[in-house]
Amino acid sequence: MRNLFKKKGFVLILVTVVLIMVIGIASSFKSTSGFLGSIFSVPLTPVQKFFTSVGQKVDDFISFFKDPKAIKDENEALKIIVAQLQDENRELESLRNKNEELRNALNLKKLFADYVIIGANVIAKDPGNWFDVFKVDVGSRDKVQINQPVVSSATGLVGRVLEVQLTSSKILAIIDEDSVVDGWIEKENGGSVRVSGDLSLTDSGLCNMDYIPLSVDVSVGDVIETSGLGGLYPKGIIIGTVAEIKNSDDEYGRYAIIKPAVDFKKLQEVFVLTRNEEAEGEPGEN
Repeated sequence: MRNLFKKKGFVLILVTVVLIMVIGIASSFKSTSGFLGSIFSVPLTPVQKFFTSVGQKVDDFISFFKDPKAIKDENEALKIIVAQLQDENRELESLRNKNEELRNALNLKKLFADYVIIGANVIAKDPGNWFDVFKVDVGSRDKVQINQPVVSSATGLVGRVLEVQLTSSKILAIIDEDSVVDGWIEKENGGSVRVSGDLSLTDSGLCNMDYIPLSVDVSVGDVIETSGLGGLYPKGIIIGTVAEIKNSDDEYGRYAIIKPAVDFKKLQEVFVLTRNEEAEGEPGEN
């Protein structure tokens, strides 16, 4: 018997059984005798708390696996909420874009009061990454004519109308090699220049600027606008900024690379400027 009690395993089991029996007796006494119940409960409270805590964790663990359908339903509900929030964000972004377009359209009306502004969507373009020649969804029925100027919503110069059909028109962008624009270096003592498309620059979305007056100090970052000379483009439309200045062998000794104000990789809509016939016909105007 003495060897039996020396075995740790037996002692541990015995202690556990005794504790369980004592807890049961304490619970029964507590209901009949407050005094005796308190005697047994006080020293055994930590033990009771331990078993209660363990029991609660076991119950929680079992409950987690007992109701997988509820968890799945909750996940599905959360997915629906996330999808709804994403839709609302897209709608808000669309509204912001529309508001921006309206503000830009109002700015265009102020800047080009002598013109009727026709909004147009890009519906096709020539092969390649850049919109150097593309088609829009307005034509002769909308009073679009060849050589009318085309701008972006940010008042940057896009190009001019190249061909016109009844319901569509083809636009020649300023980055195309067949495009030539009379420009002006917008700075004190600026001068007239020529901005043209260049085949070697088209794939980079850039333009060439030459005929730079020797008297003008051109710097990287200078803004180039339409000069209004020649009558094709109204004065003051931003063409782009000087990105690089290079030496040349001609009499001017230099030329520049222009980065257009318009992103010709992302064009989706443009504005065609048509002369306001009523304004032209008013008395006293030249």
